[in-house]
Amino acid sequence: MPAREESPRVPQKRSRRSQRGDFIALFVVTLLALALGWWLLAPRHAPKTPVAHVTAVPAATVSPSAQPAVAESSATPSPAPLSTSTPNASPLPAVTKPPTAGAPKLALIVDDCGQWIATERGFLALNIPLTMSVLPDVHYTATIASEAANAGKGVMLHLPMETESGMNPGPGKVTTEMTDAQIVAQVESDLAQVPLASGVNNHEGSKASADPRVMRDVIGVLAKRGDLFFIDSKTSAQSVGEQVAAGAGVPTAARDVFLDNQESVDYTEAQLREAAAIARKTGSAIAIGHPRPTTLDAVKAMIPELQASGIEFVLASDLVFNEPK
Repeated sequence: MPAREESPRVPQKRSRRSQRGDFIALFVVTLLALALGWWLLAPRHAPKTPVAHVTAVPAATVSPSAQPAVAESSATPSPAPLSTSTPNASPLPAVTKPPTAGAPKLALIVDDCGQWIATERGFLALNIPLTMSVLPDVHYTATIASEAANAGKGVMLHLPMETESGMNPGPGKVTTEMTDAQIVAQVESDLAQVPLASGVNNHEGSKASADPRVMRDVIGVLAKRGDLFFIDSKTSAQSVGEQVAAGAGVPTAARDVFLDNQESVDYTEAQLREAAAIARKTGSAIAIGHPRPTTLDAVKAMIPELQASGIEFVLASDLVFNEPK
């Protein structure tokens, strides 16, 4: 018998379960591809390494010359956490009326600005005059200086200067090893980073700010400009910044109180009361703090009490130009 010819095999129809599995697999692969594409194309804006700030021993008396030497931290602290108080608050314009004659005046300066933008914006939202001192060449240098000016706050350059401990004060630093020409060029470059600044104070600087040659070079740049003031942060009892500035005819004053050597609301509130006591005794005071949530909370809580006691908040520029200490 001849062999029987086999009929061609007809493919069987795939089950619905198999088709559904293929669809789910395709859907998952598509989602993964989209996620990978977004991750590859998304911009990266990692902030620069935060610059350390000095931890200073608070002044024991009103006289800066009697203040103890500053204990500089030996390591860069972790970035301050973002403020949960007013992270998205819209800044309110500060009071712009001229300072009241005879009222005790308190100038608040917030140092190290340009690094912790949410907390710094919390300070900008306070409806009092205060001054933001901005570091050069950090992640939010231009942003916070512009926002501070738009909010009616004061803007200063926070000039990095060499420490006794050897800790790096950050980009744009002035050191004692620089030549006169190098110091002048560095200060001019730092000022160009914060063109809205009306004054300068030193960041760290316990070694450089105690060097008369270095400070003559620094102050010389301000004197040549003719429209800038200098606040001596007094990170060292040996600092000569205020004296050199006064001798060069540059409007000047010195820090009276550090607000947050301890990261504590209670501590900062006590330091604010100490600053107010100095203002009532001498007519004015300068208090320096940093962009810490505890400092922001303490200042916010103390504003009504200090104003009720007669304290008038002023910009640092108002204090040095209108009522030199």
